[in-house]
Parts: sequence; structure tokens; C-alpha cells
Amino acid sequence: MSSKLDQVYDVFLDLLESGTPDEAIKKMEILSVGQELLQQVRDRHERETIKIKEREEPRSVVLGNRFTWYTGPRPKDKSWPAIKGLLEKDGWSDSSIENLDAASTKVVSMLSHPKEKAFSTRGLVVGYVQSGKTTNFTAVMAKAADRGYKLFIVLAGIHNGLRRQTQLRLEQQLVRPNPSGWMQLTDPDKDFYPPANAAAYFATANKQHVLCVIKKNRTVLEKFDQWLASAKDHLRDSPALIIDDEADQATVATGTINPLICRILKRLPKSAYVGYTATPFANLLIDPSVPEDLYPKDFIVNLPQPEGHFGTEVLFGRDALDGEDPEDVFDGHDMIRDVPDDEVHLVRPVSKTEVDGFTPTISGTLRQAILYFWLTTAARRVRGTGKAHCTMLIHTSVNTSVHNSFGPPLQWLREKCLRAVEAGDRDLLDEFREIWEKETGKVDARQFGERALEFSELEPMLAEAIRSCRIVMDNSSSKDRLDYESGPVTAIAVGGNTLSRGLTLEGLAVSYFVRAVSAYDTLLQMGRWFGYRNGYADLPRIWMTDELRDWFRHLATVENEMRRDIDVYMVEDKTPLQFAVRLRTHPKLRVTAAAKMKDAVKAEFAYGGQRIQTRYFKTDPKWLLNNQQAARRLIADSIADGAPRDPSVPDGRFLFRDVSHERVLEFLANYEFHKRSQECDAELITAYIEKRVAAASALRRWNVAIVGNPLDRPHTRPFEFAPGVRVGQNTRARLPGSITDGTVDIKTLMSRRDAAIDLRTTVSKSDLSEGEIEELRHAQLPSTGLLVLYAIDKDSTPHKTNRAPLGLEEDAVGVGLVFPKPRGQDNAIKWTYVSADLSKVDIEEEDLTGLDEEER
Repeated sequence: MSSKLDQVYDVFLDLLESGTPDEAIKKMEILSVGQELLQQVRDRHERETIKIKEREEPRSVVLGNRFTWYTGPRPKDKSWPAIKGLLEKDGWSDSSIENLDAASTKVVSMLSHPKEKAFSTRGLVVGYVQSGKTTNFTAVMAKAADRGYKLFIVLAGIHNGLRRQTQLRLEQQLVRPNPSGWMQLTDPDKDFYPPANAAAYFATANKQHVLCVIKKNRTVLEKFDQWLASAKDHLRDSPALIIDDEADQATVATGTINPLICRILKRLPKSAYVGYTATPFANLLIDPSVPEDLYPKDFIVNLPQPEGHFGTEVLFGRDALDGEDPEDVFDGHDMIRDVPDDEVHLVRPVSKTEVDGFTPTISGTLRQAILYFWLTTAARRVRGTGKAHCTMLIHTSVNTSVHNSFGPPLQWLREKCLRAVEAGDRDLLDEFREIWEKETGKVDARQFGERALEFSELEPMLAEAIRSCRIVMDNSSSKDRLDYESGPVTAIAVGGNTLSRGLTLEGLAVSYFVRAVSAYDTLLQMGRWFGYRNGYADLPRIWMTDELRDWFRHLATVENEMRRDIDVYMVEDKTPLQFAVRLRTHPKLRVTAAAKMKDAVKAEFAYGGQRIQTRYFKTDPKWLLNNQQAARRLIADSIADGAPRDPSVPDGRFLFRDVSHERVLEFLANYEFHKRSQECDAELITAYIEKRVAAASALRRWNVAIVGNPLDRPHTRPFEFAPGVRVGQNTRARLPGSITDGTVDIKTLMSRRDAAIDLRTTVSKSDLSEGEIEELRHAQLPSTGLLVLYAIDKDSTPHKTNRAPLGLEEDAVGVGLVFPKPRGQDNAIKWTYVSADLSKVDIEEEDLTGLDEEER
């Protein structure tokens, strides 16, 4: 019976080529296949689609009743097997190909069946910067072509460089393996130009797929729209897949490109629009209630971070999220180098009036970065592994005249260094040696599986590394562009926007970045250093200001939290129209361009079950002394109120139980949290406590603890909170980088042990997990909050090599707050997140609403 079912199921899959699953079943009924067997076929197909839909990776959020049909490649397919073969030749591992196969299958399964009478699918695929999104959508296009999609439109950014790069990739992986199956409307050197007789491309007799890779450019899109209009009568049988690469750029909230994409989509009776981006902030803030918009109503797919990918978190670390212990969160590799603020004016005009005639000074950290780049080039040639291309990026300004001004001084430095190395100049060689030994001492090559190299091995290769290095100005006004197609490239590339979106800088090892940017998505897309570094994973370095380093660390936190939101909503079986991803804000950065945030609303947040803590401190002595005074007043008033001291806590710690919430609110009014500690917003915490007290009589009573060290510990300075309440101060060092704008960042204040100080347990509190602490608090103190004070020594010195002395003028007082998780619904408050406004969405009717392009 099993072999009979297999045979019938294969027939069913064949029939799926020419119709939907229901139509295939009807055809089989005509062929007199028995009802019992047909039901087994239905059940088997449903199991296969559910298995794909519920696959753990990639995670996805799907419109609840969305019908899926695709169950994966078939033996007779042409396009996907060709891509798979090319990747195998390129050395892709079996597991990497399997992951690509699974992820692309999931995306294709969410597209509409090409034989449906009409459809308008809207989806979004969220990847990582430089993580292989192009490979993923190429695989999606291949599988869609194998199943019968006809027209493939790729919107490849706004610059020629990315459009050309994308066209070449698609030609290599889609067209060349099956040249008789494709017609191209564009080529690497020419964007779309209308060919004659558009109808011939879509005639039923023409079985070829049509490929078009175009820029998001008004003139180009207008020509393409008019060309499609001339083939209007033939488009109803031409299912189209539109891939919007860099979907957050130019697509959302623009006055010209946006309506043109809208018009093109409306011309296509069968269209599946899938946006691809690593920075979906603008896409997730589109108003979902507007039918003409591009909110991803049908699905959102969250691609996992591939193995070996250098992402934001890997390089910059991130903050702890809800339920995480900061000590368990990776701090990032030691690959970021500081550009002092007093050097920025040497490489970037201070104002627009200084642009004309600006000449950069190649000294200080920029000189170090360039010399280190030549060292990495020599090192990679000694190793002989990975790609042969070697690139350095200098990005200081968007202005093309500033880019061009780097040419002469960089050429002069290269020629001077080349002559000196060829002449055996000991001073310069010693400078090279010092830089190499300093950098290799900070990052161990062996942890990346690479061989550590001595400078003596590099020295013979240095002259050739410098000699082969080109200086390339890559911008919209230059003719000399980065070209990796004609053999190995070693280049220092100076540029701006043409190098900041989608374009892959092959073999990028060194980046010098001091560009002033004001939005998350713009900043993140400029991080061309993200990606894969096979064969030289220990060598990449990034020079930037300490403020930029802090911004990228914040972005790593935002990214991680955004993706976790998507994952959570998938587990909760929510649809794209029932949830809004929260995007944490920053005091100095916009989430995206102001026009794209028009429909954003403040997101709600509840502190229930959360543990928050201060990690940023000002160096201002008045600020520090004020917070000392607020902490002392809280302890003195609590004692005066008769709050009992718990004698069970160990020496160096104090615990006062049953403190009134009024005392806690007074403390929150007096203590000043740093503005960067966004979750520690005194107004929001106060509002939350007041809501809980009013709604459920919870948080009326608090336990207040002091965490310090025994006074008899060597080299411990005392701090007195009140008469008889003295502790040895804590030591907390700051993260690397100089102190900027009077702020230090200690990353971690509170341990799990501290968060359990008021709980009774028979095991060591240090061994409790976050979940166990939450359960114990829920059982023992379900309505009681915990506030913990820390006295921190201003002269703290680091125990870890990647930390720096605290460097404060007065001792600091840190604060940790632990909120019990309520038994019922929590009282939410408007927090410093933004999300899409879902209040106007009619979920039941949305199934029938086709989304087109947004018109502003």
C-alpha cells in the first residue's frame, strides 16, 4: 500500500505544477483514484506543509489561516540543483547548504501558488548585514522558477555598484546553468531599457523565465512601468516574484520611488512581493491598516545568524535583555580601536563651509590603521588561505569632494612607505613590528583556528603588499571603482553611500569609520565590516570614535531584542497583523528617517518579572554626590520607619524588610538615573509602581538591600549609608574606550546572587538560575519589590584585561530593581520603544485586502 501511495503522491506533485492542491485532487478524482487514497494524499501533503511551516529555523510569523503548498525541491527541477552544485564547488559545507535549502523552502512555501487566479502576497525576510541574504533570495527565485513563476524583478538598491553586483550573481547562479530557460531584460553594464514587443516576453507559448535587475530609480522604474503596461493583456498568466533588496531603503515613505513601485505591483495580477533587509526598522513601522501599504501582512521570516558570521554583537557586544544575566552576555572581540575626538577634524570637515578645499591629514590613528592593513595583507599572503582580495575602507564623510581629497595624501604615504621598506628603513620596520605585536597580543589567532604569525614571517612580504595596493575613490562622481572581477584586488577604498548599502567589500580587514549618522538603519548598513572572514577571522580591526562604538553596541541590543520579539510571537502563534515588534530608542539616534516614523507609536511595556540595573554613570561630582545623598536618605528613613533588619544576610551586606512604597517613590524622585539607562526611567518606574499599587495592592511593600564587601577585606574602602550601616565598597571597572561626554559604562552591576538576597533557599543563591529566582520570588514574595544599593569605589581598578579603571571623582551609588511577576495581567506603561500602530487594523477583513505600495 505504501508503494501505491508513493506513486499516487508523485502524480499529485506532478499535477501541482499546473494547478493548486485542490485542483490537483479534482483531476485525480477524474482519473478514478479512490477517495481513501485521495484522503491519504491530502493528509500527507498537509503534514509536509505543516512540517515546513513549523520548522524551528528560520523562525517566522505567518498570517494565521494562510494556505501553504510548497514542500521542497523535486528531482526534475533545474534551477535549484544548479545553485546547489555551484555552492558545493565553492566549498560550502553540507550543513550550510542544508540550512540554505530549509530557509529558502520556508520562504517559497509562503508565496502564493503560481496557478491561483490572482494574488498579492506581502512578506519580509530579516537577515543580518553581509550575511548571505542575496544567496537566500537567489535560492528562493530558483525554487519559485522551478514551480512556475514567470517574471522575476529584483529591486537592487539605489546605486549602480550593487545593481551590477546582484546582476552578475544572478547570471552566474540562475542564467548560465540553464541559459535556454531565461530571458534577461538587464545586464551587468546596463540597467533596464525597454525592448520592443513586450507581449512576446509573456505570451503563453514562451516558457522562458524573465529576469530584470533594476535600481530603485525614478527614470528606470517609469520606463519599466510603461513597458509592463504595453503587455497588460498577457500579465494575468505571468506570476511575478518581486525581490526588494535593501527593502527599507527608498521603498518606505518616499515621494517618487514608493508610488512607482506601487504602480508596478498594481499592474501585476499575480504578484508576490518579498522585502529583504538586515535593518527592517522602517518596514516594521509601516501603518498596517493602510491597504495600499507594504506592511508584511502575510509573513515575516527571521533568518538565523549563520555560523562564522561577524555581526554587530560579535564585534561590539551588547547589553543584557530581560531575563539575562549580564555576565553571561558576550562583550565582543577586542577588535575595536578608538579614534580620539581631537583627531576627527583631521579626516572630516567640521562644517559644510570647510568642505571646499579640505585636505585630510594622514597621521595618528589613521596612519596606524593603514600600516596595520598592509600588515594584514602580508599576513594573509603568508597564510595563503581564504579569498585573495584584501580591502580597507575609509569612510569619514558623505561628500564626494572629501573622498577625492584623500587621494594625494594616501598616494604619498604609500610611495613613502614603499621606498622605506624596500630600503630596509629600521624606524619604519620597527613601527610595523610594534603595531603587529600589539594587535596580535590582543586577539589570539588560535581561538579562530588560525596560525599565529611572527613579524619576521611578514617582513619579506611587506613591500609587495604595499606595492600592489591601489587607492580607490568609490563614489557617485568617480570612474575608478572597486572591481573584484578581474583578479585579486588589494585596495584602500575611500567612499560614502556607494559603499554603504548591500555592496560587498571583498576581503575587508580594516575599517576607519568616523561618519556622523543619525539613524539606526543608516548606521548599521554602513558597517561593511560585518560578514565572513574565512582565513583571517583574527585580523579584522575597526577604528572609530568611542561614541560610535557605543552606538553600535546599542544597535546590537536593539537587533537582538527585535529578533527575540519575532521569535516570541512565532511561539505564541501570533500573525503579522496581531503583533508589533518593539524597537528600543536611543537619546541620540533615530530608529529610522523621520518620514518613515510617521505612523510609529510608543510601545507598552510592563516591569513585572524584570530585573533592571544602572550601568551608566556620570563623572560629574555633583551628580554622584546627589545620588549618594538620595541613597543615605532612603536607608535613614527606612530605619526611622521601623523597617526590620534581616540578620541572616552575610557580613558586608544589609537587608531591610517591609519598607513602604512611598519611601521607594521618594528615592526615585531624588536619585538621578543616567539618560542612557533607558530601562531605568524614574518617571516610568514610578508610574508602574503606582499602577500596581492602585490596581492590585501590589508593590506596597519593598525590601531594600545594600550589597558591599566585608570591611576587613584588604584594600577595601568603607562607605556609610547610615550610623551603624557601613560596608566595604564594590569595585566595578568600565568598558574599554575613553570616557565620552562625561559618561562611564560598567556593563554589569547586579549578579543573580544579589537578585535573590531577600529569598529563602537551602541552596547557594549563586547557583540559582534566573528562572528559579523568578519562581522563588513568585512563591515567597509575589507582591514585594526589591531595591538593591551598591556603593562603588571611584578608584576601582579592573580585574579583567578588557576593562579600564573607573576614573570617577566621587564614589558612585548603583541601583538594582527586581519586580515580582504578577499573577494576573500586568499594568503596562508607555515605554521608550516604538512599534507599528495596530489599533486600526481589522484582522478578520485583512485576508481579503491586497496590499500595494504606500503613497505619501
